[in-house]
Formats: sequence, C-alpha cells, structure tokens
Amino acid sequence: MARTKNPFKKDKYEERLVNEINGLLRTSMRDGRLKFVSVTKVELSPDYAYATVFWDTFDASHRGDAKKAIEASAGHIRSELAKTLEVRHVPTLTFVYDNQFEEESKIDKLLQTPQSDSSEE
Repeated sequence: MARTKNPFKKDKYEERLVNEINGLLRTSMRDGRLKFVSVTKVELSPDYAYATVFWDTFDASHRGDAKKAIEASAGHIRSELAKTLEVRHVPTLTFVYDNQFEEESKIDKLLQTPQSDSSEE
C-alpha cells in the first residue's frame, strides 16, 4: 500500500511555524531591529528539512537593518523552535524578504491613475 502525502498536515505545520516565529520575534528576541519584523508565510520542503520564511517589516526604511538582524538570529530562532515545537527535527530556516505588499500598492496606484485613451485623438 502506497503512503499518500497529507497536504493538510503540511499546511498546519507551516501555519504553526509562522505563529511560533512571530511569537519569538515579539517575546524572546532582544535585538531592537526585529521589533517591526513580521513573518508573513512559511513554505516547507517536501521532506520538511528546509523552511523558507517570508518576512516583512512595518517600517520600510529599516528593512536593511532588519534583514541583517533576522539572518544573524536564524540559529537562535531555530533552537527556540526546537524547544517549543516538540518535533524530532526542526527545519533549517532561510529568511526571504516578502515584497508582496509593495507590489500590491504599485498595482493599486496603477489602477487608480487615469489612463488617457489614445483612440480619442
């Protein structure tokens, strides 16, 4: 009998990682540069060994500092996750800036600007 993958389980684990990492950023991280960082999404590899963590910051002017801080604290975040998740293996974390909201605002601005109709000439 072939073992089937359960996508629901993976989705729940990704959601739990988002919540746990956001909680860690708010409570146990001492670096002030991480104060405005928020995890938006986590994508796990099929074998759960690697997790791509997408993050955003509330203040875009501090994005560079936040990136350095979050990359420097990746090991600490992973070790804290190992204490709280109660799983056999915690995935290796890779942090990627999520520019989804910036892209959405660009699209909104483009949609709101009136376009001149060239056929009326």
